[in-house]
Amino acid sequence: MSTHAAWAHPQLAAQVLRSRHDGRSEVALRVTTLHDARTVLRLEQMLHALPGVQRVAIDRRAQRVRVVWDAQLSALPRLLETFAAAHCPAQPLHHDSIDDARAVEMHDALKRLLVAGMCAMQVMTYAFVIYIGVVDFVDFSTRNLFRWLGLITTVPLVLYSAQPFFAGAVRELRDHRLGSDVPVALAVALVFLASTLNTLRGSGEIYFDSVSMFVFLLLLGRYIEMRARHSSTAQGDATMDATPLLADRLGDDGRVETVAAITLLAGDRVLVAEGGIVPADGMLESIEVQVDEARLSGESRPLTRRRGERLVAGSVLLTGPARLRVEQSGDHTTVARLGALTRHARQARGSIVADNHREVSRFVLRILLLVSLTALGWLLIDPAGAFEAAVAVLVVACPCAYALTPPATRTRAFGALARCGVLVTGSNALAILPAVDYVLLDKTGTLTVPHLDVDAITPLRNASREDVLRLAAALAQESSHPLARALTLGAARLDGIPRAQNVQVIAGHGITGEVDGRILRLGQPAFAMEGCSEEHSADMQDTMVLADASGALALFPLDERLREGALAMVDHLRAAGVSLVIASGDEDSRVSAAARQLGIATWHARLSPAGKLALLQAARAEGKVTLAIGDGSNDAPVLAGADVSVALASGTDLAQAHADLLLVNSRLDGLIAAKTIATQVRQIAASSRHSALIYNLCAVPFAALGLVPPWLAAIGMSASSLAVILNALRVGRATAPFPATSPA
Repeated sequence: MSTHAAWAHPQLAAQVLRSRHDGRSEVALRVTTLHDARTVLRLEQMLHALPGVQRVAIDRRAQRVRVVWDAQLSALPRLLETFAAAHCPAQPLHHDSIDDARAVEMHDALKRLLVAGMCAMQVMTYAFVIYIGVVDFVDFSTRNLFRWLGLITTVPLVLYSAQPFFAGAVRELRDHRLGSDVPVALAVALVFLASTLNTLRGSGEIYFDSVSMFVFLLLLGRYIEMRARHSSTAQGDATMDATPLLADRLGDDGRVETVAAITLLAGDRVLVAEGGIVPADGMLESIEVQVDEARLSGESRPLTRRRGERLVAGSVLLTGPARLRVEQSGDHTTVARLGALTRHARQARGSIVADNHREVSRFVLRILLLVSLTALGWLLIDPAGAFEAAVAVLVVACPCAYALTPPATRTRAFGALARCGVLVTGSNALAILPAVDYVLLDKTGTLTVPHLDVDAITPLRNASREDVLRLAAALAQESSHPLARALTLGAARLDGIPRAQNVQVIAGHGITGEVDGRILRLGQPAFAMEGCSEEHSADMQDTMVLADASGALALFPLDERLREGALAMVDHLRAAGVSLVIASGDEDSRVSAAARQLGIATWHARLSPAGKLALLQAARAEGKVTLAIGDGSNDAPVLAGADVSVALASGTDLAQAHADLLLVNSRLDGLIAAKTIATQVRQIAASSRHSALIYNLCAVPFAALGLVPPWLAAIGMSASSLAVILNALRVGRATAPFPATSPA
């Protein structure tokens, strides 16, 4: 069975296809060859030429293609063959990766914002004509006309644009809590009803402009925050990437059949090619192979597995091919249990809500109390003015500090952090970060990175160090791998580095090419010396080898070094009184060496993902606010279980999917900027709340006495909202040139 034909298997197709309400099917595919616009155009044309294809959505940046089509007219294998014919081989993704929620949310928010913006602009125009009547004569019929125009224009804003506030208020009341949506919804409803009543009877104050501008500003703040949050979200579901959906099963007659990995049964024999991913847990039947389990166990170097030993699903086969007898597949594999552990940790994770609900509730209660007291006082003195006075208090005292400050400060913080190489993906991360007092650190790939010591090169066969360095650099400069870049940098002082021809980079193994007429190979010993007369020895395991057809030319010893910014980050956290703990799956000697360099006293080696999670949960049980930093799939459970978590952009998709902060440039000192800016966000939010209290104490009495006309309320509303936004601009600045303002 061919690779494409295997996708006709119902169980395999069910993993990647999503059925739509209209009877069509939808699939998401990873395509890594969308390099230019012509390729995208050609692919789109070829897909639309297939029978039944309704829609093709291509995202070049995310390397994703989504296709909606009638699977009865064009089967999934035919669709994949079309991708291959366009020189864009595609890998179907699990149907869970087809997520329309963010797109629907953004589209809905944008529509409501546009309607609110258009209505607010028009209502302000009508209100301007009415305000002229304060200083100049405007006849009664003209004023009445513009009052009615304001009412008509405000109706779609209240009934459509403001609907999220009403829905939020209902949720808050259903949950028996008072949030910022309750006074917003109450103010919008009461002010609109009062203004409508006054318009109908032709007398009294109207506040259509205040309602329109307030709704528009709140929607604008929420939309900007949502856009920043969505653009920061880590892509991909690496749980499905860690194990292949296809497997090559060996039949009793020795023939190889491509089948769905989920259909493998205990006792089946599987063939895994060199460089392939092990599709199931099982026992190795081949004599000896090397595997990379770094993303699963945290072990930083290739491991040697011999006949009778166990291979785990998701590990990468560095040497092969290998034959494997299946023991567990599907949901029972190690990587599947890792995903289940991650989900359990996420569900058990305590939530520290960004907005302080207790403070918001107290503020809302104060507003409602002021409104009630105002209405009661006027009922005793002049019942006819009770309603309008209560509405005036709601307009003046509406909690801009609580409604506008969170989106304004977060949006500013997202932008400032993005410039520092930090993306925020967790909505509560900035609120939790200043309170963190316990940090759990992964070692391999997080605190340390592979390092090539150029000065320790061992030339062989009477070659000089400079000669072998030139030859190796000729190959290395064609690769972007960190070890290749280190070698190229080490050779920068040399002149006359030749240019390699016919270079081929084999991911996970090394580089081959022709230099000065010689075929050279640079990389892992087994790869570099493939086809040579001599065999590589076991002590070359931690060595990069340069070889030609006759054998090894030089040995390049590999080591680990601290990641850039690791020491600065550790020093900053230690100075802040944070407890630091290293938890790694690597061996004791390497973990202790890293801990010694960083000055961290507490470390744990050879920990499983469950062991790391248990360590974190023990700290949380002691009342610690925890932060976890990692980069591998084995770190996903602890990242999901921490109060706030950080992943590196160089890490796996699974780690990034469960992190609240993503270090884009993989510099750990980016966490220093994140913690500093998060502290600023908390301080500025607190200053806005304090200023709001002072503002209300000064302004509400005038509103309660009926001394705040609509035009003044509109000016106060706009000015207070502007003050909140300007106050939020202080986030991310080394100094705070703009003092705390007095927003409503």
